[in-house]
Amino acid sequence: MPATAATPDQSTDGQSLLVIENCAIATMDAAGQEYASGHLVVGGKRLLAVGPGPAPARYAAAGRRIDAGGQLATPGLVNTHHHFYQWLTRGLAQDAKLFDWLVALYPLWSRIDEPMVHTAARASLAMMARGGVTTAMDHHYVFPRGAGDLLGAEIRAARELGVRFTAARGSMDLGESAGGLPPDFAVETTEAALAATEEAVATHHDPAPDAMLRIAVAPCSPFSVTTELLRESATLARRLGVRLHTHGSETAEESAFCEERFGMGPTAYFESTGWLGDDVWMAHCVHMTDADIAAFARTGTGVAHCPSSNARLAAGIARVPDLLAAGVPVGLGVDGTASNESGELHPELRNALLVSRLGPWRERALTARQSLRLATAGGAEVLGRRDEIGSLEPGKLADLVLWRLDGLGHSTIEDPVAALVLGPPAPISLSLVNGVPVVVDGELVTADVAEIAATARTQARRLAERAAAG
Repeated sequence: MPATAATPDQSTDGQSLLVIENCAIATMDAAGQEYASGHLVVGGKRLLAVGPGPAPARYAAAGRRIDAGGQLATPGLVNTHHHFYQWLTRGLAQDAKLFDWLVALYPLWSRIDEPMVHTAARASLAMMARGGVTTAMDHHYVFPRGAGDLLGAEIRAARELGVRFTAARGSMDLGESAGGLPPDFAVETTEAALAATEEAVATHHDPAPDAMLRIAVAPCSPFSVTTELLRESATLARRLGVRLHTHGSETAEESAFCEERFGMGPTAYFESTGWLGDDVWMAHCVHMTDADIAAFARTGTGVAHCPSSNARLAAGIARVPDLLAAGVPVGLGVDGTASNESGELHPELRNALLVSRLGPWRERALTARQSLRLATAGGAEVLGRRDEIGSLEPGKLADLVLWRLDGLGHSTIEDPVAALVLGPPAPISLSLVNGVPVVVDGELVTADVAEIAATARTQARRLAERAAAG
C-alpha cells in the first residue's frame, strides 16, 4: 500500500517521528502486500506511513532515522495461548501425555504464590519479547488459597516489560472427587471463580482501541470445570463485553471424557453451553471432526494453534489447513513452558509449517507466508484486535519488529519471509510496542534478563522445596 498522509490527530513534529527505510517489508495486510525495499514512518504510538522506496519528502525533518538494509520488517508477533506460571516447572514429566502430565504437575502448581507467579511471568514475557512477541496472552487458572494476587502479579510483569497483554482469568471448579481431573485442593468453588473473574474485569480491563491490557473470561477445560461454570462464564463475559477462552479438543482422552460424561463431543458440548461465537477462542483444537470445523467457521470461533506443545504431549496434528480453508480464525500459541520449554513464539512459525506437512495435506499444508500470518494478523483476529495490530498499515498501532537477515544463517535465502520462517532464529535489531522500543540490537531494554533468570532459578527451587515439604 502506498504511503499515506498522517491524519490530523497524528503528530507530524519532526522530533517525534521515526523513519525506517531500505528494509524488506511483509505487511500482512489483507492483500498480503510486500516490498523488497520500503519504508515505515512511526509517529507516537501509530504507523503514519508504509510503502515502497524511501519515505516521502514530507518526513525529511524526522528526528530519528534508521537505515534498515538487510532487514525484514513485520508486524509484532501475537501469542494467543500461554501459562506463564509453568516457567518454574520446565523439564518435568518429559514422556507423559496430557492427562498423566497434568496429574504429575498439579501438586507442584498448587503451591505457587504471588512472588513465584510474578517471576515466572517476567521470565516468560522476557523470553517472548526477545523473540519478536509484542502482544502476549496468558491463561492463568490455578489459584491456591492464600497465594496472593496472582493475576495482578502477571499484569504487573507485563506493564514492567512494556508488552501488550491479554490476561485470561481462568478457573477450575470440578475436582477429582466430583469426576474431574484436577485434585480437589487445586479448584475453587463455582461462586468464588465467577466473583473473582468479574472483579478482575472490573479492576483491570481496558476496552480502549490502543489498550495495553485486556481481560478475558477463561474456565480451564471440559474436564476441570462444571457445566454451570461454563454457562455462567459465557453469560458473564457477554454481559461485561469481554472475550472468552478455554482449552478445547486437545486430546483423544478429552473427547472420550466428553462423550462419556455429556453424551457428545467437545465442540457440541461447548455449543450447548454458549461457548461458540466470534468472541471465543480455544487452545489446541487437535481432534476436530468436519462437523466441528464447520461449527467453528459458522460461528467465527477462533483457534490458538500450539504445534510444539501438541507434539511434546503427543496430542496429535491439528487440522490447521482445513481450519483455514473453512475460514476459521487461527493464531499461534507458545503454550505453557512445562510443555514447550523453549518459551518462544518464533519457532512456532517453522513448527506450524513442518508439523502440518506431516499430515495428509503433505507439501500443500501451509506456506511460509501463511505461517507468518498465523503469528501476526491471525493472532490479532483471534484476540479481537485485527483493527489495531497484526499488520503494518497506516493508522494501526506501531507494534513492529525488524529482523536481521544479513548474517550467516540467512545469507543464501533470497526470499526474506522464507528466511524468517524456515531459517534459524533471526536476530532482532528493533522491536516496538506502541512505538516504544522493547528490544534493541537483540537486547531487552525494559528489564535486566540476568536478574530475571537468577530470580527465576530461586523461585523454581523454592516451589520444589514447598512441594516436597507437602
